[in-house]
Amino acid sequence: MTDTAAEGVPRIEPSTRVLLHDLGVRRDRDEWIVGRMATRTFVALPAAGARAVELLGEGLSVGRTAEILCAETGEELDIPDFVRDLAALGFVARIGDHPVPDPEPPRASLPRLRPHHVRYALHPALPVLVGALLLAAVAVLLHRPDLLPGYRDLLWSPHGSLVLLTGAAAGWTLLLAHELAHLVTARAAGVPGKMRLGTRLQFLVMQTDISGIELAPRRHRLTAYLAGIALNLSVASALLLVLAATDTATTTHRILAAALLLALLPLPFQFMVFTRTDLYFVLQDLTGCRNLYGDGLAYARYVFRRTTRPPGRRGGAADPSTRLPPHERRAVRLYSVVLVAGTVVCLAFMAAVTLPADITLLVRAARGLGPGHGPARVADSAAVLVTLGGVNVLWLVTRWRNRRSRRAGRSAATG
Repeated sequence: MTDTAAEGVPRIEPSTRVLLHDLGVRRDRDEWIVGRMATRTFVALPAAGARAVELLGEGLSVGRTAEILCAETGEELDIPDFVRDLAALGFVARIGDHPVPDPEPPRASLPRLRPHHVRYALHPALPVLVGALLLAAVAVLLHRPDLLPGYRDLLWSPHGSLVLLTGAAAGWTLLLAHELAHLVTARAAGVPGKMRLGTRLQFLVMQTDISGIELAPRRHRLTAYLAGIALNLSVASALLLVLAATDTATTTHRILAAALLLALLPLPFQFMVFTRTDLYFVLQDLTGCRNLYGDGLAYARYVFRRTTRPPGRRGGAADPSTRLPPHERRAVRLYSVVLVAGTVVCLAFMAAVTLPADITLLVRAARGLGPGHGPARVADSAAVLVTLGGVNVLWLVTRWRNRRSRRAGRSAATG
């Protein structure tokens, strides 16, 4: 419990009654997920903890709640301390006659968008429509394999500046649509959600905090996690169907082919689950892990320290995975291998390929702005400097702002 929360909690007597905020409760295996949607704060409690929340929410006193739980479980539970923990989480509005200070809830993106506006996003028929569109595109592709895009399709125009700027605009538009799909689907389930820029290793990404989806049924959770991928596949399928109906010699066909490739390019990135992509949250949900990334990182650090220390100095900290349930322990240990291997490969690729390529492009672009070059070369060089330089600056600013947010105690966004 933080000092601020502790200062706002009055003395708790057996006769004290508490008023809880509007809380959501969902059973998950042997535990219960209890959370407050407004602040996007959630905690996993054992059955006795969830029962205590229920009794306190019904208006029973602290002493009476303890008596009922003792009769039901045979154990003496410290309900006053439990109430203090709930207050520290922001779950308690009032203790006795004393209001508990409540921080301002985080702002949501598109706050005027209400669940009833986008209820269709969770309709069971929507995945069927997406699947039908995808099957139609696959059928066309099997009949016309020449429509399968390649990297050369991005160069739809001889003017490099036009290709670069339109590609960047289309890529960011698709990225925004991808995140809007997450936001809309979560909002349909009653989750506020907030979109923001973030970083994953060397990648600049847009991410949406839909942590409130933890209280929704599994079908709704998985739909929200996969909504972005479904949107990319739908856009790519629609583009492929239109592409099949256009003349291959036209500029329209070349533009559609470039757009198709841009819609498909983000999908392989989703398999990089060590960077907490959409598929990471699907994996975390299916394995029943509370914090797959955090627990996997803690276990990887434990193994590294134990491996690098001399044999006589390998005591000390215990294996952090032993405190987890067996099903989580197995998943966390396996994920830690993927986390370490994937991170090493990504950083090595950045050092060996991405950074040298960026530096080379920037140097060539700077030289292209000098005297003696034609208007086309100058325009192409300016486009490279604006696009590549802008992305790198945005990456640095985003990383700096996110570090400040974490130091201020704000929760990190989820994908």
